[in-house]
Amino acid sequence: MMSEREFEIEEVSEARPVAKAPPLRAMADAGMETVPVQREPDYLEGFLAQKPEPAGDGDDNALTDEVIAAIRQIFDPEIPVNIYDMGLIYGVDIDNGHAVITMTLTTPHCPVAETMPGEVEMRVMSVPGIASAEVNLVWSPAWDPGKMSDEAKLEMGML
Repeated sequence: MMSEREFEIEEVSEARPVAKAPPLRAMADAGMETVPVQREPDYLEGFLAQKPEPAGDGDDNALTDEVIAAIRQIFDPEIPVNIYDMGLIYGVDIDNGHAVITMTLTTPHCPVAETMPGEVEMRVMSVPGIASAEVNLVWSPAWDPGKMSDEAKLEMGML
């Protein structure tokens, strides 16, 4: 059989303040010894403050080659071929450090339709000399296997 517990009930007419611990600053001011914290230099601040130098007019061809090399590092998740050789990149235009990439996907319902343009933009922005990038996703002309490079066709067993 369970025993009944007895509780002591006290009625109060108003709320009583609860004692709080003093804030840390007050404790330090009260005579506790504080140790100064040495902050390491934040190297990221300098990196973010530095603006990329735009490429000159004569360097645009070399810069275009570097951008294409960066895009060639992105592979279609379903096909073991990079998106440049797949023929998904329709244009790479660079003007004064600003890159405009015109691209498509194999179909509008491609599983990477939401993520691929963002990945292309990030890769292009990683190229030294590119200050900004814009990716335009187009559906006309539609992609077809004829746009693939010979290397891609060979990789796919189409040659």
